[in-house]
Amino acid sequence: MTPDTIMTIGSRALEMALALAAPLLLAALITGVLIGAFQAATQINEMTLSFIPKLVAIAVTLAIAGPWMLKMLVGYTRDLIISIPGLIN
Repeated sequence: MTPDTIMTIGSRALEMALALAAPLLLAALITGVLIGAFQAATQINEMTLSFIPKLVAIAVTLAIAGPWMLKMLVGYTRDLIISIPGLIN
């Protein structure tokens, strides 16, 4: 196994982790900004107000994007396992 191969596998793993985390993080970010704007407009300074909406948004996003995320993860894992014999030169 060459260093280039290891770097390729590592960069693909990081890309996969970013692609899988992005929908959930974006949902939490958008929900947090909306709740923050609501709190600023109404002057409600409750720190725990944003937890439940963020949790609901992440659950909805996971229900919608979950099959796509699972398909990507299984495909990446399958490709990685299939490439093992070529890596053992």
